[in-house]
Amino acid sequence: MTDAPDDAPFDPYAFPPDLINAQRAAVEAYQALHDYQAKLEWSREPHEGWEEEQPAHGGALRDYHSSRPATDGWTVEQSAEYDRLWAELRRTATVVYAHKHWQRCGTDALAARHALKREPGALPTRTPTESLTQDAMAEAV
Repeated sequence: MTDAPDDAPFDPYAFPPDLINAQRAAVEAYQALHDYQAKLEWSREPHEGWEEEQPAHGGALRDYHSSRPATDGWTVEQSAEYDRLWAELRRTATVVYAHKHWQRCGTDALAARHALKREPGALPTRTPTESLTQDAMAEAV
């Protein structure tokens, strides 16, 4: 963002560097939570799991199968790490959503918010083998 004189018209798409950095931090927090959650058991608490019962009509509902294996749940350490990552995501997203820049955007706020997600520097660099695409990350936070 360039320094504009005080009487210059406000540009909702001229994002301040701290807002761009906050957006990147929020996406990184989402990415970390998503990646960690993918390594966890399906249930936080111990659960006996279940096998899908045969529907009365004889077939699965639109190819949807609902079965889960038994799980011991998450360890205390896993729960603590998940809670820490979730809190970090909430904190970083709040910085973006509550940034003073949005107060001046008026009716352009929604479009500007979407544009921020595509702003250079607002997304972390990922390799093609990682779980989320750039588009999914941009829309996530």
